[in-house]
Amino acid sequence: MTRPKDLDPSSNPRAFLGAELRHARERAGLSQDALGSPLFVSGTFIGQLEAGTRRMQLEYARHFDEVLGTDDFFTRNCGALAKSKYPDHFTEAAEAEAVATSIKQYAPLLMPGLLQTRGYAHAVFRAYQPTATEEDIEELVADRLERARLLDDPTTPLFWTVLDEAVLRRKVGGAAVMAEALLHVATLARSCRIIVQVLPFAAGAHMSLGGTLRLMKFADAPPLAFVDGLGIGRLEDDPATVARHELTYALVGASALSPQESLALIQSVAEDYAHEDHP
Repeated sequence: MTRPKDLDPSSNPRAFLGAELRHARERAGLSQDALGSPLFVSGTFIGQLEAGTRRMQLEYARHFDEVLGTDDFFTRNCGALAKSKYPDHFTEAAEAEAVATSIKQYAPLLMPGLLQTRGYAHAVFRAYQPTATEEDIEELVADRLERARLLDDPTTPLFWTVLDEAVLRRKVGGAAVMAEALLHVATLARSCRIIVQVLPFAAGAHMSLGGTLRLMKFADAPPLAFVDGLGIGRLEDDPATVARHELTYALVGASALSPQESLALIQSVAEDYAHEDHP
């Protein structure tokens, strides 16, 4: 296994526990495969824990303390990882996303969270939770906008998204909100911060008709794939499964409009929404 680089423990709890896990494992003279085998997880998974790209579960922490002779160090500190502002099914994916070097996402219905504006995010969360208080909705919106600050860095991560044409045509929040949302995407694309393509309705059937797809790559850990649906999500690290999802994304991108054609369409639809709002 490739030895991961030293991580900054102050960056996040996963990085801290990962660095300590690697140190304790090497001190015990165990390989990643040997440590993971009793838990029925691969050495690759152990490597992802050490690299800080995967979350340490309590059952794993207890096993590590027992096998590595670390008293209850991992069990105690695992509690810090259990606290998250994201839904359970998305927590691991969001944490992995934050340390990824590249993110590729196919969005069939809604604008990807990293690209959403305040108005768009508010409309989405209000639709999800129609009886929630405005205070609760604003808290969700704030968390989403904070997550989107991942793109404040001018180069990392590389973000490449394929938007289904339905994302452009579905009027989330009204014409003014849609105009703002699409112009925001267009601005990011024109500034070369993101790569965006549109998969037109005319493309017909394709490999990702079943739902969303997100692929993440890391500097010192194997790639991950995340697939999700209504209130559910699954993070995949099996190499064969990830490779199949990578092929799916490649074929979807091949069926989509070019980045230049996509930008022109996004701009055109945004202008239509703007005119609709101000006839």
